[in-house]
Amino acid sequence: MGPLEGLRVIELAGIGPGPMCAMLLADQGADVIRIDRLEPSGLGLPMAPRFDVAGRGRRSLALDLKRPAGRDALLRLVEGADVLIEGFRPGVAEKLGLGPDDCRARNPRLVYGRMTGYGQRGPLAAAAGHDINYIALSGALGAIGPRAGKPVPPLNLVGDYGGGALYLAFGLMAALFERQRSGQGQVVDAAMVDGAASLMSIFHGLAAAGTWGAPRGENLLDGGAPFYDTYETADGRHVALGALEPKFFAELVARIGLEPGWVKRQYDRAGWPEMRGAIATAIKAKTREQWCALLEGSDACFAPVLALDEAAAHPHAVAREAYLDVGGVTQPAPAPRFSRSRAGPLRAAPEVGAHSDAVLAEAGFSAAQIAELRAAGVVR
Repeated sequence: MGPLEGLRVIELAGIGPGPMCAMLLADQGADVIRIDRLEPSGLGLPMAPRFDVAGRGRRSLALDLKRPAGRDALLRLVEGADVLIEGFRPGVAEKLGLGPDDCRARNPRLVYGRMTGYGQRGPLAAAAGHDINYIALSGALGAIGPRAGKPVPPLNLVGDYGGGALYLAFGLMAALFERQRSGQGQVVDAAMVDGAASLMSIFHGLAAAGTWGAPRGENLLDGGAPFYDTYETADGRHVALGALEPKFFAELVARIGLEPGWVKRQYDRAGWPEMRGAIATAIKAKTREQWCALLEGSDACFAPVLALDEAAAHPHAVAREAYLDVGGVTQPAPAPRFSRSRAGPLRAAPEVGAHSDAVLAEAGFSAAQIAELRAAGVVR
């Protein structure tokens, strides 16, 4: 079931964007086989599989890829795969004998997805890093934070998941589409620093046009505009306002009781400090729930700032079935939605090696060969 039913994906276990990309593919029906290390404790944060939301929907084959028999077993799986995802530093897969040339020699139609921070080439290609480093280099981090304050990491959404997982998934789909024409696979070089830079495209345009470039926290979309910011309510919670267009700002002004004259002066930056004070005073007069009752569903471009558990329980999320319970863990449902192709029920992340026998058997290994691999400590 699902639009990606029939797609076979091999995921070399890693952390961050690689697993997230594989989750997106599995959510839409792809058969994702995760190749785990025999002792994977060094990957990510230790947790029971049911809490590993980004690891859901896979099957797990535990192999020792540093041993020839483990490498050969994986290459045998590659022969029947459409996609391989790896997130090693540049050159590591080649040292293992599992680089693009090794894999595509066994399967020329394979799309080989590479996920790194800095890309496969360049002076920083071999350097260690994490989301915060990649978005710093792309200019994204420097644009996020309060006035006169330091840059603030936006969780690890922009580098790992926005600039990494999503761009890798898009690249894989583009390569698979091209394969229909050429009959050939290819390498997808997805770098988080590239993806984060791509996400900043609109801001390069705004800067070139002269409409972006004030200090951090003083621009239209970074909290500098008083009508695009968050405000504290009477009960110490917060709401988010995003009334950018004049007609929406007029609605906001009328509903929260501001002086109507502010509507004509919406984009007069000289008046923004006073406007911010007026909005803050108005919002502080009521609780978050009172503002929800007054503003939610209107054209004032309003939303309460919710915690994770509140987000899952919000009536709009409930109506859209935007969150599901999988193994007792509340988590986001697959996105986006499809009108006809819907994948089956979500499965929690597997135990390491839970599907080793089945996956190897599908690849043509006999029961005796599987037993031999296990006895040799190559498979778990």
